[in-house]
Amino acid sequence: MNLFINQSKNWSEVRANDSWALFKIMSEFVTGYEKMTKIGPCVSIFGSARTSPDDPQYQLATEIAEVIVKSGLGIITGGGPGIMEAANLGAKKGGGTSVGLNIKLPFEQKHNDHIDEDKLMNFEYFFVRKVMFIKYSQGFVVMPGGMGTLDELFEALTLIQTEKIKKFPILLVGRQFWSGIIDWIKTVLLKEKKIDPNDMDLIQVVETKEEVIEQLKLFYKQEYFKPNF
Repeated sequence: MNLFINQSKNWSEVRANDSWALFKIMSEFVTGYEKMTKIGPCVSIFGSARTSPDDPQYQLATEIAEVIVKSGLGIITGGGPGIMEAANLGAKKGGGTSVGLNIKLPFEQKHNDHIDEDKLMNFEYFFVRKVMFIKYSQGFVVMPGGMGTLDELFEALTLIQTEKIKKFPILLVGRQFWSGIIDWIKTVLLKEKKIDPNDMDLIQVVETKEEVIEQLKLFYKQEYFKPNF
């Protein structure tokens, strides 16, 4: 018990640091909002930072981003390597808007070279960065990825499910990659009534760039572009 009493004495210093951190957090929100409101409607592309340029998924992400910008939308990524780099490259090749929301990490990540110079933003706080993705994206295109990709995917699904943000297209690219988690959602979550059957409609699984652009166009025949909250 004495251990916990002694450790609790440091809590006042934690509270003081938290108070000053609020100013840094507010600054990131203000800067992000000011820049993002000027960019226009975009689609976010997520996926693994570990995907190499010789991977077919890298090429597919480039092609998807290129066809999206040619339709009139911009591209937002996390600004790093792998799928993010591929998507920013595709936006550049298509002559469209290429946004990078980079995050400062102790061991990575250096932003890629295909982001528009005036559309690169560096964040210290993951949660501020995630707000920018959620608020200003008109759709999520989710390539195969790891923990960070799943985090972005399920946060968006949760916010739409709970009606904290408006519904927008969430497209999972790669049936083979995503089939396991989709099957688990159906056979466990849905079967045990942990989700509503209508929640399955929040996700579309696609395979090609043509399917991606088809789903985006289909959704926005009935909706219009605006921030999500």
